[in-house]
Amino acid sequence: MPVTPAVPQPVVDRAALRTVPILRTPRLVLVPLGPEHLDATWDALQDPESMRLTGTHATFTREQVAAHLERVAAADDRADWAITLPDGAYVGEVVLNDLDDDNACMNVRIALATGMPGRGYGTEAMTAVLDHAFGRVGLHRVQLDVFDFNPRAQRSYEKAGFVVEGRQRDTLLWDGEWSGSVLMAVLATDERPSDG
Repeated sequence: MPVTPAVPQPVVDRAALRTVPILRTPRLVLVPLGPEHLDATWDALQDPESMRLTGTHATFTREQVAAHLERVAAADDRADWAITLPDGAYVGEVVLNDLDDDNACMNVRIALATGMPGRGYGTEAMTAVLDHAFGRVGLHRVQLDVFDFNPRAQRSYEKAGFVVEGRQRDTLLWDGEWSGSVLMAVLATDERPSDG
């Protein structure tokens, strides 16, 4: 009987999460998310459409948001970026979180500020984050869920290399209506736009 070769255990570089680098794309600069982004983060949390797209039912105080921004800067199990234009204007945020060391896997989520969706910024930022996740952090898998009422986001994720892996029913109850979600993921071994 043939023996299947063992797959080497992946090693996640937590230093690449603890010291979040600046990532540059043709139109964007992703900078470590921190206390200096309080006003923009707070404004995004006041936008009902952003809250619906992210499925965020919770409400936060400004003090809670400020404390969160202080915490993420020191974490070694996540990486948070503010997505900005070269002039420093805030476009949104993207985060790698929910680290699974044993399986070299993380979740990713992105939220764009009001008026920013539809310009390709999400795809561009996501591609840069995936390059970092696979090239520097050493992840094998990055995954996300997107609500089925957000096909524009799903198309953006597909452009960045994500593949639909399944559908989940009734994952979000919003304003008395159930919506499902789509599980998507990309592996380090998958072909992606940044691979050329």
